[in-house]
Amino acid sequence: MNTFFSFFLENGGLIFAALGVVLATILPGVGSARGVGMVGEAASGLLTEEPEKFGKALILELLPGTQGLYGFVIAFMALGNIKTGLDIGTGFSIFLACLPVAFVGWKSAIVQAKTAASAIAILAKKPEHNTKGIVLTVMVETYALLGFVMSVLMLR
Repeated sequence: MNTFFSFFLENGGLIFAALGVVLATILPGVGSARGVGMVGEAASGLLTEEPEKFGKALILELLPGTQGLYGFVIAFMALGNIKTGLDIGTGFSIFLACLPVAFVGWKSAIVQAKTAASAIAILAKKPEHNTKGIVLTVMVETYALLGFVMSVLMLR
């Protein structure tokens, strides 16, 4: 037990910082992968009947993928702050800075995908109103951006 405690005291900063990098990469990445898949499923049904709508459907499918990119950027920025001998306070602050993009990115990607999948119905029934579906989908992006910006500010 004493060995673990001393190991944690010596390496706690590195452990916390690395955990932040991992969460910033994994959670938004999983949310985006799931989201892009959900919209892809909805778009596939439409494209079997109307393949000419591929470009417009692709825009809707790509939108939930941005959260994964935001998480990757934050993970990369956090990784640049990690060095040997990182004290526990600094490592913990890096960990905390990664949390906004990690959790907001994860959840908003899935919610954005649900909105985008619904917007596929607009594209199917009233293609002239496709922009409205894109706007509704982009509104969810606002919260992903807020999480991203907060993580950027906390890492500075």
